[in-house]
Amino acid sequence: MNDDVDGAAVHPVPSGGTPNQTAYSVRSNVPSRLRGILSLADFEVAARGFLPRPLFGYISGAAEDGLSLAANRASFERLKFRTRVLVDVSRRSQATTIFGKRYASPFGIAPVGISAISAYRGDVVLATAAKDENIPAIMSGSSLIPMETVRTAAPDTWFQAYLPGDPSRIDALIDRITDAGFSTLVITVDIPVWANRENNVRTGFSLPLRPSLRLAIDGITRPRWLAGTFLRTLINYGMPHFENSFATRGAPMLSVSAIRDTTGRDHLSWTDIRRIRNRWSGNLVIKGILHVDDAKQAAAMGADGIIVSNHGGRQLDGAVEPLCVLPQITDAVGDKMVVMMDSGIRRGGDVLKALALGARFVFLGRPFMYAAAVGGAPGVRHAISLLRDEVDRNMAMLGTTSISDLCREMICGEACER
Repeated sequence: MNDDVDGAAVHPVPSGGTPNQTAYSVRSNVPSRLRGILSLADFEVAARGFLPRPLFGYISGAAEDGLSLAANRASFERLKFRTRVLVDVSRRSQATTIFGKRYASPFGIAPVGISAISAYRGDVVLATAAKDENIPAIMSGSSLIPMETVRTAAPDTWFQAYLPGDPSRIDALIDRITDAGFSTLVITVDIPVWANRENNVRTGFSLPLRPSLRLAIDGITRPRWLAGTFLRTLINYGMPHFENSFATRGAPMLSVSAIRDTTGRDHLSWTDIRRIRNRWSGNLVIKGILHVDDAKQAAAMGADGIIVSNHGGRQLDGAVEPLCVLPQITDAVGDKMVVMMDSGIRRGGDVLKALALGARFVFLGRPFMYAAAVGGAPGVRHAISLLRDEVDRNMAMLGTTSISDLCREMICGEACER
């Protein structure tokens, strides 16, 4: 797969464009192999045919029976829009400011682990595509490219950390993130223990991956991934390792015997967040909040923002949908810090529903990972453009000209099933 395929970024028409002009131009420079992809769902279909079964299963799967995964989508589907007509929307804009930076759209790329084994140089691809399109990307702590490399390629990238189990390792990791130059740190707090992801066992996925005949067959049956991602990585960079879980390099991605150290997270507490807040001077975001009291605690600890999230249904199966608790949380802490959301967003309409219910910003993970796998940086830019176009069209049909105009009165129905 060639990451250098021509694919110019799509940028908004400047304010004052002609009334009938689409705010985000149809992408004539998108590579021909991507022009049949018309929605984020199309990227998932394409990725299923590109990625080996264990990797696709890892990205697409969820905990246990997938109840929360399905419920996340259903929560958006239960909500309907109440539109206004005959509103001059010719100068509409979806630009949004958070943490003092103005972004072109109110959505960003959520952290996705091991992305550099699913897409060639995946962490860099996601971050640079986000930079080109002026949206934020959050680099995963379970990544395979050193954080310093990604920060150099895309300086505005956020970094997401899974906390090590002891204070000295936490301090060392925070110091490394500081030295790398990141300005926004996202701490994921909803993973005290590993989730029960039976789908990983069924598809032959593990961390690290264990060499086996089954794994070899899975790779051989996906020759484009094998040559364009895996072998290309081995030739140019050697065996990928978990580079950013600690201050030092971690286990290799593929190993017969190596074990990835994730012990000790079950005793982490708000005391550790206070410790990090005292050590970290940049923006601090707590990811994985579903309870009003936890949101209030994050605010009391001095967090600058939270991400309301159930980890895309990948942790506790049966956890409440973030969209259901979002209004309560924004009512409680929305004037104290930036409230953001992820989990289940797949369309521009979903973005606007979350914003109307109080989120300042939203994030998506799986769709952009699929786009990186099948299309590299042009694929991610195309995915961003598709979602951006949907937000723009829906804003026009809602009769709204700015993100700040969105409110609950535009929404009918309840996100939570009664």
